[in-house]
Amino acid sequence: MTSIEADYLVVGAGAMGMAFVDTLLAESDATIVLVDENHQPGGHWNSVYPFVRLHQPSAFYGVNSRPLGNEHMIDRAGFNEGFFELATGHEVCAYYDEVMRNHMLPTGRLTYFPMTRYLGDNRIRTLDGEEHTVTVRRRTVDATYLLTVVQSMRSAPFSVADGITVIPPNDLPRRAAEHEHFTIVGGGKTGMDCCLWLLRNGVAANILRWIKPRDSWLLNRANVQPGPEFAKTLRASIAARAQAISEATSSEDLFERLETAEVLFRLDPAVTPTMYHCAIVSRRELDHLRLIEDVVRLGHLEHVEHHQIRLTGGSVPATPSLYVDSTTQGLPRPPSVPVFDGDRITLQSVRSCQQVFSSAFIAHVETTYGDDATRNELCTPIVHPDAPIDYLRQTLEDNVATLRWVRDDELMAWLKTARLNAARDLFPVFPPGKERVRDKAMGALAVALKKTNDELIALMGST
Repeated sequence: MTSIEADYLVVGAGAMGMAFVDTLLAESDATIVLVDENHQPGGHWNSVYPFVRLHQPSAFYGVNSRPLGNEHMIDRAGFNEGFFELATGHEVCAYYDEVMRNHMLPTGRLTYFPMTRYLGDNRIRTLDGEEHTVTVRRRTVDATYLLTVVQSMRSAPFSVADGITVIPPNDLPRRAAEHEHFTIVGGGKTGMDCCLWLLRNGVAANILRWIKPRDSWLLNRANVQPGPEFAKTLRASIAARAQAISEATSSEDLFERLETAEVLFRLDPAVTPTMYHCAIVSRRELDHLRLIEDVVRLGHLEHVEHHQIRLTGGSVPATPSLYVDSTTQGLPRPPSVPVFDGDRITLQSVRSCQQVFSSAFIAHVETTYGDDATRNELCTPIVHPDAPIDYLRQTLEDNVATLRWVRDDELMAWLKTARLNAARDLFPVFPPGKERVRDKAMGALAVALKKTNDELIALMGST
């Protein structure tokens, strides 16, 4: 057993771990040991299906110091036409590999151990079976607390009779040509991606069956775009949301108002969604998904026979089909714990569903502020959503965080320049000499956010 010394031991080289390490390297002189069980950085991206794309713009993903793809590229065709590009899974993996090789390792302050298992107590085991102890001078960072598990990493949660084929989405391009009918199992973003991939490749909507245990509220991609040209749209969306919250008489009424304002979408206007996972779609994607008429809403799939499909809420006749297991819990939802806790940092979302931004933000707070009480006040975890009521909860928690952050001029300056900050174009720049104008604007923002928060609390209480 050998001993290695570093200021930080970071466990997990996925998206969150990489974002944290990047900011720590950029904003401190710290030395870091980074360990991960995969053969290259990127976490679950190493196991995703080949046609996966980000559902938020590439401009908001990756590490803070390096753009992902062409941040100025707007798609001119396809379901994302008119919006900033969405990186493919292959592009994301190549990006993280390039960031590691050409940016992080050349600093000389990072020691990277791929194919390495963390054993606890700052001990690691490398692929050759050797165990090492890392002497950590500052903190151990858990970048796996929100570990994402995709379909190819586990078995399907339902059974099928002999002779029936079930595959993960990873195998769909290779197996699709062998079949004349497709059953997509799962109502989340992966299920949507599988449906859209088939439709985009000429498969008729009438030979698709979609088993959806739950319908979801979806974010409108038009409102999640970077750059000054989209800032007006984003501000209008936020204003429409605030108005809907102010005028709503119940949470159900709120969601109807948000749908009317195109802040949120749902696939079937006749079906009330019972899920919200921060999934983002364009209007074109929505229109194509609505072409699928054979939608089964009888709960979770339990077993498939040749002539019958059994679900938790009933049964339907079966037809010869290729079953694509797109079921997943979506974003993990462990209970929140303090981000900063003695000699440990646990990476979590501190803005709703913005994991990589949150990790970079946590690293900045680690390097900038001197005590954990202040750090934890700035970095209050926001648990990932599951049900529609969580949309209200997260909006409230995001507003509370914003109220804390706007009081800190240095922090606001960092947020204004942070590439991963999806809200960076929302706040105007106040030149020197305009402090009174700035203070007045920030005061008005605080009043508006507090009013919205009071209304959200009332709506949540009436649910």
